Amino acid sequence: MNVHILYFASLREALGASAERIDLPAEARNAGALRDHLAARGGPWQALAQTKNLRVAVNQTMTTLDAPVQDGDEIAFFPPVTGG
Repeated sequence: MNVHILYFASLREALGASAERIDLPAEARNAGALRDHLAARGGPWQALAQTKNLRVAVNQTMTTLDAPVQDGDEIAFFPPVTGG
């Protein structure tokens, strides 16, 4: 399964990447499993698992980490943001 992943704000800065396309193992069937798969890379990637209130969108629709992920999907991860 091949997916396109987008990283925003502080995640993008910590990871040094704004996007990537990866092949996922068959067991990564939802956004949470994708997050765990990426965090297992270690180092700065652990920020994905350690960020409280991590937001996720699948195909430009905000959803939860239990949202299913399918071949060709676009998954975006957003850290919590504040503004003024």
